[in-house]
Amino acid sequence: MPKMKTKSGAAKRFKVRGSGSIKRSQAFKRHILTKKSTKNKRHLRGPAEIHETNVKSVHAMMPYA
Repeated sequence: MPKMKTKSGAAKRFKVRGSGSIKRSQAFKRHILTKKSTKNKRHLRGPAEIHETNVKSVHAMMPYA
């Protein structure tokens, strides 16, 4: 059987932690920041964990992660 390929878009967006959880970057922090409050922008800092309903589909896109 041939090797399965990892979806390159998923490899750029997700990283698997040592515990097995998958981290992602926050959305809504790229542009149009003037109308967003400072508190809102502060809470968008740092990584976030993907929701449990999406874990199966992300693992399917990244078979060796």
